[in-house]
Amino acid sequence: MSHSISPAGPHQDIVISSRVRIARNLVSFPFPHRMSSDQSLELVQQVQQAVTAIGPHDHHPFRWIALRDINPVDRQTYVEDHLISPALADNPENGGFFIDSQQRRSMMVNEEDHLRIQCMLKGLQLEEAWKEADQLDDRLGRLLPFAFDETFGYLTACPTNVGTGVRISVMLHLPALTLLGFINGLIHAAGQLGFAVRGVFGEGSEYMGNLYQISNQITLGLQEPEIISNLEDIVLQVIQKERMARKNLLSRQRIDLEDKVHRSLGILTHARRLSRKEAMQYLSDLKLGVSLGMISTCTLDDLHQLIELIQPANLQKHCGELLREVERDCRRAELVRKILTEGGVSDVHE
Repeated sequence: MSHSISPAGPHQDIVISSRVRIARNLVSFPFPHRMSSDQSLELVQQVQQAVTAIGPHDHHPFRWIALRDINPVDRQTYVEDHLISPALADNPENGGFFIDSQQRRSMMVNEEDHLRIQCMLKGLQLEEAWKEADQLDDRLGRLLPFAFDETFGYLTACPTNVGTGVRISVMLHLPALTLLGFINGLIHAAGQLGFAVRGVFGEGSEYMGNLYQISNQITLGLQEPEIISNLEDIVLQVIQKERMARKNLLSRQRIDLEDKVHRSLGILTHARRLSRKEAMQYLSDLKLGVSLGMISTCTLDDLHQLIELIQPANLQKHCGELLREVERDCRRAELVRKILTEGGVSDVHE
């Protein structure tokens, strides 16, 4: 488990993580969906050579993981930990990724583009995430021939990434806005401003646990500082609205809110079966309760790590066996009960 969404950093009670992703392609190869197996292998070798060359100058060196060398459950844990995309996990024959020793930076190879550089940090840290990803991009760009056009900028497989090739996203926990029925309006307004709002696992994923991912949709014609500034502005507005919504709930519906939080705690500490979706919803209620001082028996850090641990692949890896869905629901409930009644997430690993 990466603890990649453990809360820390600015606005940690609302902002789970900040992520910067840079898409790059090499001039001498077709896009991945048109590449032969031999070309895919040659591309991997070129990228490996470049990463090896920059290794001595990196305080947190990268290691290479070929997806064909790991089992499907392990592949899916990396998706659940937000270190690789579902699309890359579905391409085990030709795909792989680099990850640094801190699990802050990763580089996907042979996903939709030849190379996708990513940095993910806790809390609202877009500038720092951009700085780390940009430095890595610059160093690799001195060794690899990235495809660049003077008119369009960096060339990518998807037209919406052409230009800077930069996609920036922030993961937010917005329970109060959701409870008060404002979330659909927020999603619509963000779309009107050129931003996408997606579920916890990105494009096409379901909204669960009141977690929402906001990202830029267009890179062509914009410079990186402008993209970062625009997204940070809208995120700060959303944070302000969520805080106001929480105050509204406290002042007008405090008893109902306390009842909801403690009912969720009761279910989580006594249930014998929990689906992923309902567990994430009840844990969202607990996170809200912790943020508002209603619950003191667990921390935000415990709850965020627990959300990662109860995902299907992470749960099976923790249990050390493949589980049918009904078995996962039972083991998930057992694990949640144990953690919430006997100790934090760290105790489970001892």
